[in-house]
Amino acid sequence: MLALSSASLAYTGPVVMPAAQRAPVVNMGYSWSAPGEGAVYDPLGILKKEGNFEKFRAAEVKHGRVAMLAIVGHITAASGARFGGELANGVKFTEIEGSGYKALSQLAPADLLLILFTAGFLEMRVMKVVPGTPAPYMPGDLRNGLFTETWDSYSEATKKEKINKELNNGRAAMMGITGLMVHEAIGVDPYIGTGIDWRLDDITATFIAAGSAA
Repeated sequence: MLALSSASLAYTGPVVMPAAQRAPVVNMGYSWSAPGEGAVYDPLGILKKEGNFEKFRAAEVKHGRVAMLAIVGHITAASGARFGGELANGVKFTEIEGSGYKALSQLAPADLLLILFTAGFLEMRVMKVVPGTPAPYMPGDLRNGLFTETWDSYSEATKKEKINKELNNGRAAMMGITGLMVHEAIGVDPYIGTGIDWRLDDITATFIAAGSAA
């Protein structure tokens, strides 16, 4: 009896193991857009210096925006769309052939200088944070206190989503315009990467000619 009593007192039921603590899940669907968000690959330690994150992220956002405009401009010019009027030396816009390097090669030095001047003016006088205006919401925010109503109506999650969509689209555009430039530089069609013109009529004619030859 004593042994049974001791055994019953010693029994404490099944041992319950503490639930394993899961590491916080990092949403990698969107890229980090502020210090401390997500994983950081910084082997050179550039971001350890205060202010470097904001500086380089703002530059990345700006380059992405320029690249997105470049992609749209390249496709628009390649489709044959042209402004009215004339360039320097009386050359009409409609007389400029192609897009990208091919179109640039047909411009006069005065036209190229005008392009550089316009880009420099926008960089130095327009696309910048104006002192005395509200602080930017994120790196690359150049609203300077304007257009706040719609943005402020979004939830924080929606703001984060839109910020990172622009960031990722800009990255894709930088790769895209680089690919178009490389294709042109090596002498192939920028969109398909072959010697065939990308326009549908020319591709169709090429296929018909190939079928007839077969």
